[in-house]
Amino acid sequence: MSHLKLLAATLKWNGIKLLGKQEIGRRIFLHSQRYASSGTSEPFLSGSNSSYVEEMYYAWLENPKSVHKSWDLFFRNANAGQAYDPHLLDQLERKPSFLQSHGLAQTPAKAEKLVEDHLAVQSLIRAYQIRGHHVAQLDPLGILDADLDSFVPSDLITTIDKLGFYGLHESDLDKVFQLPTTTFIGGKENSLSLREIIKRLENTYCQHIGLEFMFINDVEQCQWIRQKFETPGIMKFTNEEKRTLLARLVRSMRFEDFLARKWSSEKRFGLEGCEVMIPALKTIIDKSSEMGIEYVIMGMPHRGRLNVLANVIRKELEQIFCQFDPKLEAADEGSGDVKYHLGMYHERINRATNKKITLSLMANPSHLEAVDPVVQGKTKAEQFYRGDTAGKKVMSILLHGDAAFAGQGVVYETFHLSDLPSYTTNGTIHVVVNNQIGFTTDPRMARSSPYPTDVARVVNAPIFHVNADDPEAVMYVCNVAAEWRNTFNKDVVVDLVCYRRRGHNEMDEPMFTQPLMYKQIHKQVPVLKKYADKLIADGTVTLQEFEEEIAKYDRICEEAYTRSKDNKILHIKHWLDSPWPGFFNMDGEPKSMSCPPTGISEDLLTHIGNVASSVPVKDFKIHPGLSRILKARLEMTQNRVVDWALAEYMAFGSVLKEGIHVRLSGQDVERGTFSHRHHVLHDQEVDKRTCVPMNHLWEQQAPYTVCNSSLSEYGVLGFELGFAMASPNALVCWEAQFGDFHNTAQCIIDQFISSGQAKWVRHNGIVLLLPHGMEGMGPEHSSARPERFLQMSNDDSDAYPEFTEQFEVSQLYECNWIVVNCSTPANYFHVLRRQILLPFRKPLIVLTPKSLLRHPEAKSSFDEMVSGTTFQRVIPENGLAAQAPHEVKRVIFCTGKVYYDLVKERKNQDLEKQVAITRLEQISPFPFDLLKEELEKYPGADLVWCQEEHKNSGYYDYVKPRFRTIVNHTRPIWYVGREPAAAAATGNKNMHLVSLRRFLDTAFNLEAFEGKTF
Repeated sequence: MSHLKLLAATLKWNGIKLLGKQEIGRRIFLHSQRYASSGTSEPFLSGSNSSYVEEMYYAWLENPKSVHKSWDLFFRNANAGQAYDPHLLDQLERKPSFLQSHGLAQTPAKAEKLVEDHLAVQSLIRAYQIRGHHVAQLDPLGILDADLDSFVPSDLITTIDKLGFYGLHESDLDKVFQLPTTTFIGGKENSLSLREIIKRLENTYCQHIGLEFMFINDVEQCQWIRQKFETPGIMKFTNEEKRTLLARLVRSMRFEDFLARKWSSEKRFGLEGCEVMIPALKTIIDKSSEMGIEYVIMGMPHRGRLNVLANVIRKELEQIFCQFDPKLEAADEGSGDVKYHLGMYHERINRATNKKITLSLMANPSHLEAVDPVVQGKTKAEQFYRGDTAGKKVMSILLHGDAAFAGQGVVYETFHLSDLPSYTTNGTIHVVVNNQIGFTTDPRMARSSPYPTDVARVVNAPIFHVNADDPEAVMYVCNVAAEWRNTFNKDVVVDLVCYRRRGHNEMDEPMFTQPLMYKQIHKQVPVLKKYADKLIADGTVTLQEFEEEIAKYDRICEEAYTRSKDNKILHIKHWLDSPWPGFFNMDGEPKSMSCPPTGISEDLLTHIGNVASSVPVKDFKIHPGLSRILKARLEMTQNRVVDWALAEYMAFGSVLKEGIHVRLSGQDVERGTFSHRHHVLHDQEVDKRTCVPMNHLWEQQAPYTVCNSSLSEYGVLGFELGFAMASPNALVCWEAQFGDFHNTAQCIIDQFISSGQAKWVRHNGIVLLLPHGMEGMGPEHSSARPERFLQMSNDDSDAYPEFTEQFEVSQLYECNWIVVNCSTPANYFHVLRRQILLPFRKPLIVLTPKSLLRHPEAKSSFDEMVSGTTFQRVIPENGLAAQAPHEVKRVIFCTGKVYYDLVKERKNQDLEKQVAITRLEQISPFPFDLLKEELEKYPGADLVWCQEEHKNSGYYDYVKPRFRTIVNHTRPIWYVGREPAAAAATGNKNMHLVSLRRFLDTAFNLEAFEGKTF
């Protein structure tokens, strides 16, 4: 070891390390050790002779021919790791004059220059790896730089004079330099001339592929990408692969041409200008299938959707073509949707791998990127149900437009879910169709970042830009993307830099706003012709074979078009993206129209209560405050009562026993915003040690997932919607931190949850838990805006329904969602269980309490939850007023927390015989049947609707016309509550209490409405 140190000092090992930690230096030292014996002095390796070894090494590095052949042999053998003549150094040791006789001594200055030059070459290589993409030839039109900047980085050698940036000169181009270990441009060679180094770097980084990856902070991942792209000759395709690529391009382009010929005046959002996307997707799917993927879930915007359905998913062409028939009748109820929004689910054999593959393209609205988190949620669910924790069987592919990818915030929200334990899908492949335009907006006006893909850098996702007019480059990049996802389980972006041959749609005129671009596009030779000419020229295919391939696909399209004329009825369910085999009957209808009682046995209630009150893990130190909470739960269980948190625990626990997976997601849901839930216990002495008692209820139970989400509503609600889409046998709940926070997820609510079934025949049982209540906490933390959900409910306020034995369940089946505001823990328990026991699935909107979580009156007895009990849509008056209904002067209808204020005030004013209070627990669909009974019970009473919300919000505008329909407009329904206001609530505590006092006084003033007209 002492001799290794001696050599390191002699040869300035630190300098060689700066040259890139070369293997050559290490080998020289190891071989030199063969001539050193410990404990003996080394005349040759000490004193003035030591400088000769150093000088010879530097001289040899600069030019192997400049040193004597004996030195050349020595260094070459050391570099190759071979054995060589041990007498060589002996000869040199005895004849130091031999070195000088050959004029081989180098000055220290020259050696230092050699080190500097090697360092410069390393910097040059790194510059291309970091910034080469800025000068890559990415735009097929040759108009714009893909990064929106014509500036050329000064450290890229685009002209010879730029060598001066590194202290190099044209005379250095033929000098040979050792390559660092951080590049693969040498292939099997360890050194190259500077000229060759620059040439290979330009071929890798500055042609039709632009690579962004050097921001990734994992050396292994960077090396993996370098090896995939820098290795000489690595981007090779067989003739068979080229022919397959050509055939796929033919199908992609001729499909669009066929639609353009048959329906020239129809919107279809064609793929012209980026036809390469079809073979790109098929390449990703082929490669992924080869590596074990069985299920691919895709989300995409409207551009190219019909082409993807036809040529990737393999939807029958006649079913696509018949969509263009204006006389096509809809067989299914609901609105349906335009053809370029519809989804599809299909199982088939992948021809490239001969393996079974399932493909699902999610239906989505026009709202660009809104489908992203929905796809991720469904992908996560499919992985979860398969036990695919590493994402080796199920994956997602997301397609984006350039303007939307840069402009829509939900893209960022979705990326930030990508590595969270309860949300990761183990890597998504993102494909950006970069038209270099957004509708009519120039990209220079549409984003501040150089590329539309820069958002992906936040999660260290590599970004592969590629010129879409180079199909082979696109295929290679897609293969690498699929391998990356399989190897590292991380996101990756493929940016297809292309163009849009037509306007935003086929009826749009783009020359108004992009005249120069579209003049060039009109001259642009289509990619199919370019690639076909190339393959014909090099003999891969003949012109006749190419023409036969075109004729073959044209014939397929024509035959499908003929068959499509026989289709007179559109079945939207044929376009279903998430089927639930076995849940519905063969016609897609519920197997029954009844719901069993939602109560459970008292033994089950007691068992769940006991577990909820315990810590089922040994030696687990919990917080003292939590000990008090658990003790209180145990006391309630022993006393046969539940509060809100315990009722929820029992609802979740009981469905887990039945094999139903429960997932609760949202901000701070593990503890609960109001510190009431505590479903995850934390060891106070061991970091990250947690316990979820809900998963310790029974040995054979479904798993319970409770997860704090990122601080996102749009992305996370979309994710949970997608998760709920995968299976009907799961209770998936999303809780807003405060009810009004749902408005940042309004797009998911409006476009997916409210209307999803009507548009896409897609059932979904997601539960939204929205804390709601006017408690003087200010405008932002009071109202969950129930009026918005009610305004979107589809039940008819003027249609008096026919009451049948199955009215309750039938009404639920016909609605688009269910809106409830429970006033008791027991009813909350029942409505959660009913969500699973119904023979169909509907979204459930629950306005959950805040102060009622700890209200002493807001507790329920086990008697309200045991077997045989059920959810109460209406809780009628059951006190003194109900015993003598003909003496009742006023019936107050209300919902939620205000009931407790009303009961307290009624008692204070001693009006318990004169005023009845009836609670509406299920607001929509409106319980016409039960409220009719209540109204008939009190024929002489005033009818009042009381709410704590302002008049222009809350429930009044929804319930008023429905009450009037019940009484056939013969009796008024008076309003009591706060006056209309722009803000949801006041931020002044005193003003809050004054307005509460005012409407309570009105509610119990039995003469308040005398002489007034309705």
